[in-house]
Amino acid sequence: MLNSSKRALICGIGGQDGAYLARMLLAKGYKVTGTSRDAKAASFSNLTALGIRGQVDMVSMAVVDFDSVLSAVNSTEPDEIYNLAAQSSVGLSFVEPVETMQSIAMGTLHLLEAVRFVDRPIRLYSAGTSECFGEVGDVPATEETSFNPQSPYAIAKVASHHFVANYREVHKLFACTGFLFNHESPLRQDRYVTKKIISAACRIANGSTEKLHLGNIGISRDWGVAEEYVDAMWRMLQQPLPEDYVIATGETNTLQSFVECVFDEVNLDWCDHVIFDPTLFRPSEIMSSSANPIKAFEKLGWKSKFKMREMIKLCVQAELGFYEKLR
Repeated sequence: MLNSSKRALICGIGGQDGAYLARMLLAKGYKVTGTSRDAKAASFSNLTALGIRGQVDMVSMAVVDFDSVLSAVNSTEPDEIYNLAAQSSVGLSFVEPVETMQSIAMGTLHLLEAVRFVDRPIRLYSAGTSECFGEVGDVPATEETSFNPQSPYAIAKVASHHFVANYREVHKLFACTGFLFNHESPLRQDRYVTKKIISAACRIANGSTEKLHLGNIGISRDWGVAEEYVDAMWRMLQQPLPEDYVIATGETNTLQSFVECVFDEVNLDWCDHVIFDPTLFRPSEIMSSSANPIKAFEKLGWKSKFKMREMIKLCVQAELGFYEKLR
């Protein structure tokens, strides 16, 4: 453990990234406080799964309510704020675009305003996304790539980034955006297609006769391990100057390759268990999403050790371990 008296406020601590980030910061000696709309009622199951629930303080905060945000920032007096709280599903954003925009863009604006208002040297990390770049074709995205958002979720994230850049320039805040490409873990929620695939394959391997329904498996993504990506978030806030970074493995695979790899891990042929379902297509789909994370390597000293296959092995083993416990 490092000798540190730093205080971190993690907004969205209950999610995959928030939980891994909390564990990492605790190991570095931080005092960690997490937020939830109702801190007393929330289960924080991911923190429990990682064995750190009792080491983290909690405060109630709603990112869509500025008074709530300001109160949380004032009461916790953080040195670093990690903005991970918002509606995080691309698919759901087509159904709930207003809530998506409010929780992402307005949530970021409220945090920036709170930091400006309290007038302390707080460093702010804001979660961006690969979705901001949209279809990149044959040229991997970098920090200089133009935005081409194709969903309400991506549009909200682009707006959030512009707020961060504006406050950094105009108000001289230490604020940065991390454009994190797809990253997974055993803590990923079931509504994500990656967890859907892994869970279904493991159930089938344990005797289920179900079929896995999937939409467009021709899409390409850059998949990494969430636990590595939260380290990049922290590194961004330790730099002398605030900058934005693309965080990715640099390796792109199709969803079909992802499916094949998952079923290989449980010794099954995916073709016997997957049904193509056109009703699962998104209204607007990004076919190719790839990245060049060279800036993160050169300036942050960050480079992913694990790529898609290692990530899948990790998640499948965790899922199969769950079934072993049931026996």
